[in-house]
Amino acid sequence: MHAHGHAPDADDIAARILAVVRAIPRGQVAGYGEVARRAGLPGRARLVARLLSHNGDRALPWHRVLRSDGRIALPEGSTEYREQCARLRSEGLRVEGGRVRGARAVATVDAQVWGPAPD
Repeated sequence: MHAHGHAPDADDIAARILAVVRAIPRGQVAGYGEVARRAGLPGRARLVARLLSHNGDRALPWHRVLRSDGRIALPEGSTEYREQCARLRSEGLRVEGGRVRGARAVATVDAQVWGPAPD
């Protein structure tokens, strides 16, 4: 929270989104909406997608972020699409027809990253 109650600025928002993306473990995926929620920006999935599409950080695991249905959001056949498929496969995920198979669909990125909450 900001001391003066101002809305977070664009740099702060971007930093929060990127921190969430960096926290997705190797071999796991999260949806754009989950990333937005985890960054404290519920309903801002498109903002997450836009930020990732313009991010030049080669070390960022952007390939772990998918549509909520497990599909790759990039145009099929594009260089980025092929790179995303290759990166996901290199982490042991199955990609078929533009969709990651066998990736658990979880309600929140918390469950995705840290496992289900203890009972």
